[in-house]
Parts: sequence; structure tokens; C-alpha cells
Amino acid sequence: MRTMIKLSQLSIRRGPRLLFESVNLIIHPKQKVGLTGANGSGKSSLFALFQDQLHADHGSVSIPNSWVISHVAQETPAVNVAAIEYVLEGDTEYIQLQQKLLKAEAEHDGHLQTELHDKLAAIDGYTARSRAGRLLHGLGFSGEQENIPVTSFSGGWRMRLNLAQALMCRSDLLLLDEPTNHLDLEAVYWLEEWLRRYQGTLVLISHDRDFLDRVVTQIVHIEQQGMKAYTGNYSAFELARAEHLAHQQAAHNKQQREIAHIRSFVTRFKAKATKARQAQSRIKALERMELIAPAHVDSPFHFSFLPPTRLTAPLISLDKVAVGYNDQAIISKVKLSLAPGDRIGLLGPNGAGKSTLIKLIAGVLPPLQGKRKEGKDIKIAYFAQHQLEQLILEDSPLQHLQRLDRLASESDLRNFIGGFGFHGDDALAPVAPFSGGEKARLVLALLVYQRPALLLLDEPTNHLDLEMRLALTMALQDFEGALVVVSHDRHLLRTVADDLWLVSDGQAKEFDGDLDDYRQWLMTKDKVAKTETKVAVVNNKKEDRRAAAEARKKLQPLRNTVKKAEQQMDSLQTKLNELEEKLADNSLYDDTAKQQLKTLLLEQATYKSDLEQTELNWLEASEELETAQAVEE
Repeated sequence: MRTMIKLSQLSIRRGPRLLFESVNLIIHPKQKVGLTGANGSGKSSLFALFQDQLHADHGSVSIPNSWVISHVAQETPAVNVAAIEYVLEGDTEYIQLQQKLLKAEAEHDGHLQTELHDKLAAIDGYTARSRAGRLLHGLGFSGEQENIPVTSFSGGWRMRLNLAQALMCRSDLLLLDEPTNHLDLEAVYWLEEWLRRYQGTLVLISHDRDFLDRVVTQIVHIEQQGMKAYTGNYSAFELARAEHLAHQQAAHNKQQREIAHIRSFVTRFKAKATKARQAQSRIKALERMELIAPAHVDSPFHFSFLPPTRLTAPLISLDKVAVGYNDQAIISKVKLSLAPGDRIGLLGPNGAGKSTLIKLIAGVLPPLQGKRKEGKDIKIAYFAQHQLEQLILEDSPLQHLQRLDRLASESDLRNFIGGFGFHGDDALAPVAPFSGGEKARLVLALLVYQRPALLLLDEPTNHLDLEMRLALTMALQDFEGALVVVSHDRHLLRTVADDLWLVSDGQAKEFDGDLDDYRQWLMTKDKVAKTETKVAVVNNKKEDRRAAAEARKKLQPLRNTVKKAEQQMDSLQTKLNELEEKLADNSLYDDTAKQQLKTLLLEQATYKSDLEQTELNWLEASEELETAQAVEE
């Protein structure tokens, strides 16, 4: 009996277009696979094939008949059921058993009720509601929102409900297509950890390289109607593909120009490093871009920001400003001054006010208190998802540009829009049938063309593929104005933001640390909230004694977990130290030792990832131990 996914000599056409030709691939049980490739290369078609919605023109695909397949629905029905009930529907066996149980109770069939209760226990059905609640909480829903009807949520939040429903399914194969698109950074962190613990087979389409790095153990890359599997995460794939492309002489000269360009801005921005943690984090990200440059030499996107039409200092100043809605402040006492060259990334939990702050800076929302002062005659470019809906659907990308600049020649405008992937007929086609990614690219092109002095980006990478994200990152390096960005794409934040600001608890202040520190801050904040909730629940002596007894029972396993994690950290650090000693050997960097160097670098990346996860496990176990000891006392 086959227990794997197997593609044999697979060929697929969509209309006249050939997507795959004679492809062979095996995905083993419990593998976590990242599926990458340019937009339109066939990633979503492969998902449709797995779900039996599309059939091969030649060859075959086989998936074990017994496997339960889960995927995220692209549409959310306008149902008037509570959010938690909608999520529970993801576990179809649980729902069916519950319906049968209700019928058996109505018919007073005691024998059948006993049988159904046994089946519910076997599938862990009695914890289903609490599991659904944890999924909702992890994806950013509050306890009160669990009982709000699905129809009350906006489109983005409904997509989160669809994701929760897919995760609720006790699946053997989980198919996720851009699951982070509608999530904030806090929910992305949570989803990473959930997927790392997932026991089934995962196939993931994502354009978030940090997310891929932390979740997948294999990359399947689609290009030129074929598929190639690479062992390791996305970073390992980029290095392997870069090495492969470096040997293709036809691309050599272009590669060298790209590498030279990247090295120039790495050198330039190193000189600007001022803040220890954040600056070092950014320098490492920029230096790594030198290594991956050849892997993106065939990118279809190449553009840059022209100098702003006017620069002043400051561009925007906020003095003790409060902002919110309906005279109710969400953030207060904000002091901020933006000058040319400032690059700020906004962090903060969902609903804390990051988008509200950007709207204030943009002038979309007026201050409730304090003063907002804007430099004279400066241009502000503001990107948010709702602006995709403001495109004129019957107009083409070229017509949108011509509306901005009626004096420019058509050839100049077509050259410009070509840098954003709109070539030939695509530049003249109506916007209406465009995908979300194509519309986002067009909106960004319109903003870039206006030569702004201040660029405000609220989740700019939603729907953008990896190549476009890299092109945007590159272009932002040379942007002369000021930048404020909200993004769940950590790679973008690391490579473009010089300073991080934290929006939380009604305030917006500079964050002293990098994204790793922010992750720890979120974990600590969540643990404190859970501890406070536990303390509030203990209301009587009997409950106190029971809670204390349970806490004491937990102490020894927690101590063991902490001790084991400490031993693992010591072991991993020792291995890392040994590897770094080997990497210090100059002979490794000769042409004859390329394969050995690559192997050592991959080992180093694996050990670092394992060490980071072990440190997180140790921190979590230590905090649980402290909480349990506090309850016991």
C-alpha cells in the first residue's frame, strides 16, 4: 500500500499553456514542503490536482486513499453561525458524530449513545471546542469574538476563520496557499509554531521567506515546466540554486552586475549602522543578500525610486498627538519627527493601532489632540490594501500612468511599467481580471512614479511573490525619502528598517531591540496575560487546593523539560563552535572545496535553527515552571 504522494511523468496544460512536462516527484509522509516558483508557474494548479479538481493530461498523481486532505477555502459563506461553531465544522467526523448523537438521544437509543460517546473519545472529541478556541486565539480572535456571527467579520478576518477551520481538520495532508496574507506578525509567529508541531504532511505555498525557513524541510521549485526538489529550508534552496546558476556562463555577466549592485548598498548601509541590535540584524540580512543574488538573476522585476520632487527636514512632525475614531483615542502622546533617510518599521499586537498611526502620518486621520505638521509641498505616498479597490477596472496599467503624467511619452511609460512585470499586452490590458498580486504591483508602480518624499507602506507584500518582494526591498535601499512600514514579512523589515517602533497599550515608542527581541516580548506578554487569568479564576479554598495540587504535579516534568533543554542548548552551542572553527579554515574557500563549504554552511544553518527553537522551548518551560511554583506557594 502506497503511503506517499507520487507524481509520475506528469504533464498538465491549462488551455494552450504547458505548466508541467514529464514531472516526477515523491513527497513522503510528514514531510513539510515549500512550493515555490513564479506566479503562473503552476503552484495552485498542483494544489487543484491534489484535490482532484484538475486531471493530468499525461502521467499520474497518486495520494493514499485513506488520507484526509485539508485546505483553506477561498470563499467564506455568509452564514449566521458563531465563529467557533464555524471553525468546529472543520472537523467533519466530530460534527457527524455530534449529529448522530443528538438523533440517538432524541430516540432514547442508549446502546448507540454509548457507542457514539466511545467514538468521540477516540477522536479526542471532548476537547474539540477548546482546540477550536485555541486556534481562534492564536489567529488573533478575542474570547468575545468566538461567539460573534461569521457575517459580522470583514473579508480579511473571514479568511482567518477559513484558516482556523482548515487547521481544525485532523488531516493527513494540509495544503496552505499564502496562509500569512491576512495575518499580522503576532499571528504569523503563532502559525509557525503550530505548523512545526503538525504531525501530517504539509505542502505550503508562501512568498514569506522567513516563514518558509522556520516551517519547511524541503523546497520544490517550479520553473521551465519542471520541478526540482531541494533538501532544507528556503535559505538553503537559495544558496543551492545560486551555486547552480553561477555555473551557467550565459548569465554570468548579468549576475556580476547584480552582485556588484547589492555589494554597493551593503557597504553603504554598513556605514550608517548606529543602533547595536537592530543595526547588526540589518547588516546580517544585507550581507546575506550578496550570497543569494545569483538565485534571482532571472527576476522579471527591476525598478528604482527616482529622487523625490522635494525634500524638507522634517518631513512630518507629531507633537503629543492622540489619534483614534469617534473621539476615542487609540494611541496618545505620540512624539515623532521624520526626516529624509529615516526608515521605521512599526511593530505591535493586532488591534494596537499600527495602521491607525500610519493613517495619522498620511493625513488620512486628523489628530484628536496635539499637532501634526507637514513639510511644505512634499509628496506623501500611502499604500494600503483598500487602495487596490480604487483602481479603475476598465483602464490598463499604461492608462493609469498616463493619468499621472500626460506629458510623458508612451515608450517611457511602458519601459517604467515593464519594471513591475507589465510587458507587452499586459501593459494595455484592463485591470479588472488582474490578480491581487498584479493589482498590488500596479498600485506600487503608481506610488513609485510620483517620486514621494515620504513613503508609508501598510502590509505592502500581501499577494506579492518572492521575486517582487526582493525587487521592492532592493528599490527601498536606494530610496532617499523617509519610510514607515507595517509588515508581517520579517525579511523586508530586517533589510529596510533602521529603527523599530512598538505600538502597544495606547502608546507608540521606539523599540530597543530587533525582531528576535520583539518575538520574546510577545511571548512574555502572552505568558503574563495567561498567568493573570489563571490567578483571577481561583476563587475559593477548594479550588485553591486543587490548583496547588495540580501545580505540584507539574513541577517535576517541567523541571525535567527545562534541564533537557539546557543540555540540548549546550550540545548545540558546542557543535556550532566546532563548525565555526572549521569555517575559519581559509582552505575551505578555494574552488576545490566548494562542496565541503556548502555542506558546512547548511549544517550551520540547521544548528542555528535548532538552537533558536530549543531556546524558545527552554524559555516557555521556564516560565511555566515559575508560574506553577508561584501557584504552589
